[in-house]
Amino acid sequence: MSAHALDRDLENLAASARAALVRGIDLSGAWAGDPVWRDVFGAVPRHLFVPYYYVGVAGGYERRWGQSPDPAARERWVRGAYADTPLATRLRDGELLSSSSQPSLMAMMLVALEVRDGGRVLEIGAGTGYNAALLAHRLGDDDLVTTVDLEPEITESARQHLAAAGYHPAVVTGDGARGVPERAPFDRIIATCTLRSVPRAWLAQCRPGARILTPLATGLVALAVRDAEHAEGRFLHTPAYFVPLRGGSRSELEPAHLGGLPRRAREHELFRFLLALTRGSLDPQEAYALWDREGRPERERYGITVRGEHEWAWLDDPEGPYAWPLPG
Repeated sequence: MSAHALDRDLENLAASARAALVRGIDLSGAWAGDPVWRDVFGAVPRHLFVPYYYVGVAGGYERRWGQSPDPAARERWVRGAYADTPLATRLRDGELLSSSSQPSLMAMMLVALEVRDGGRVLEIGAGTGYNAALLAHRLGDDDLVTTVDLEPEITESARQHLAAAGYHPAVVTGDGARGVPERAPFDRIIATCTLRSVPRAWLAQCRPGARILTPLATGLVALAVRDAEHAEGRFLHTPAYFVPLRGGSRSELEPAHLGGLPRRAREHELFRFLLALTRGSLDPQEAYALWDREGRPERERYGITVRGEHEWAWLDDPEGPYAWPLPG
C-alpha cells in the first residue's frame, strides 16, 4: 500500500473517530447550553494537536507517535487521540508538564464560558493549541483569540499545531498570571491550569461584564467581572483536576494531614475540595466539622469574591459567616 493510501486511511479513521467522540459528548449533554460547539468539535482535528502523547503503562509511560513506522501503532495513536480522556503530552523527569484535557470537560468549560460573536478571549495555558483552535473556529476570527504559556517549547509547538490545522490565533510566551496586557481588553478569560487565587491582572485586562472561568482548588469557578477591582461568582458542579499554573513566585503548600478524620470524609471528593479551598485558613478538623454540620455541601454552594486587595472563598453568601481568605 502506498504512503498516500496509508495517509488517506488514517484521515478516514480520524474522521470516523472524531464523529464518534462528538456523538459521545452529545450524549453526555455537555453542550446542551450552546449546541454550536457540536459542529466545532466535529470540525477541528484533535490528532493534529497531539502528534505524540504518553499513556500510562506498568512502570511508567508509553509513547504513542503519529509517525511510527508500524501501521498498527499509528492506528492506536489516532484512536487514542479521539478518546474522551486527557492525554499527557509533555513530561520532564516523570512529572507531567502539559496535557490535552478530556474533550468532554473542554466542551463543558467552553459552554460555561458563554462566548459571544465578536468577543475577545484570552486562554491561560496554551497546551497543545487544541482549545485555542476550538475557540478560533467558534468565533470565526483568529485575531479574537490569544493563548499564553510560560514555556517557549510549549508555545512553539502549539503554534505549529495550530498552523497545521489552519488556525493562527495569537500565541504568547509569558507568565499567565500576568495576562497579556498588549492584547487586552478581553471579554472572556479561560484557564486550563489550576490556581490558588485569581490574579488581579486578569480583572484589569477585562471589560466590565466579562466572564472568567478558571480551575481553582479542585473545581471550576465562573466569575462575573464588574470592573478592574471587583469580580464574583460561584463554582460549577463538576470536579476539575489540572496541572498547576507555573511561573511567578507561586509555591506549593504541604499536603494536609488527615489522620484522625473518618474515612468517609478522607475519601470524599467534596471534602477534599473544601480542604483545598480553605488550605491555610482551616485545619482539617475544622474543615470536617464545617462540612459535616452543613450537610456535605455541593460545589455550587461555594464561591469566590475579588474586591480591591481582598480575595476570599465563601459558602452560600459572600458576606456570610463562612468565608476564607485566599492567597493574594
